[in-house]
Amino acid sequence: MSFQKTKFQTKAEQAQLAMVLEVTAYPKPGNVDRCHDYEGTKLEHFLASIIFARPALDEVLYSGYSIGEQLYRLVKTTHRHNGGNTHFGAFLLLVPLMRTSDLKEAYYLVRNTTVKDAVFFYKAFGLTEVRILPSDSIDVNDPGAVEAIEREGLTLFDIMQHSKENDMIAREWVNGFPLTGRARDLILSSGTGRCAITSAFISLLALEPDTFIQKKHGKDTAYEVLKKANEVIKGVYSIEDFDEWCICKHINPGSTADLIIAGIYLALGEGWNWEF
Repeated sequence: MSFQKTKFQTKAEQAQLAMVLEVTAYPKPGNVDRCHDYEGTKLEHFLASIIFARPALDEVLYSGYSIGEQLYRLVKTTHRHNGGNTHFGAFLLLVPLMRTSDLKEAYYLVRNTTVKDAVFFYKAFGLTEVRILPSDSIDVNDPGAVEAIEREGLTLFDIMQHSKENDMIAREWVNGFPLTGRARDLILSSGTGRCAITSAFISLLALEPDTFIQKKHGKDTAYEVLKKANEVIKGVYSIEDFDEWCICKHINPGSTADLIIAGIYLALGEGWNWEF
């Protein structure tokens, strides 16, 4: 069977397909997919979020909104279901990447975010159920958070600098999107379709402890997941058993999933064959 490379009408369409391919890939240990739901967050919530996002995704290139304001509009637009946070981290990566698929240029864009962007980020954050740690510098649930940002003159890039120790998506901004590039390369080198996504997911999970797991279950569990991912790669532990172990313990590598979405988006832009 032969395939043709997908030609996208818009970058919004490309971003939507990246999100669909990530959430429906299986087996993808611990996360919501076509075979697993969580009690409060189901596959349908992710798919609804992807559909609801389209108007705001269309605005990314043509509206003139800043990165922070665009992020807020995406979260506000998709926050119409009862499934909690579905794509906040993915949007943080996708917005700069949609403006330029070059990672160096994306880094330049985020370096030049403003105090206004930081304010919009915290407003967006406040609409979600994203986990934070007590050590996070500014609590989004604090009514004085915006005033503190404006008083201290913190840009959105400054916020990411403050958050980088506890959040791998923030580290992507600060370090120039290295794991995003790694996710793209893993997908491009792993074949086609969902098998490539699953392979890239496990490989990325084996590189760095997932900070979403860390925030929910602690550092020890995050490192245990990393160790098990490496055992899957070595063939001493099956991916199906790993998946069941994660599901039973309610361990979901959400930050890794966000990175995979960004990697799929970039891979699609380079002609990666997603069909199978």
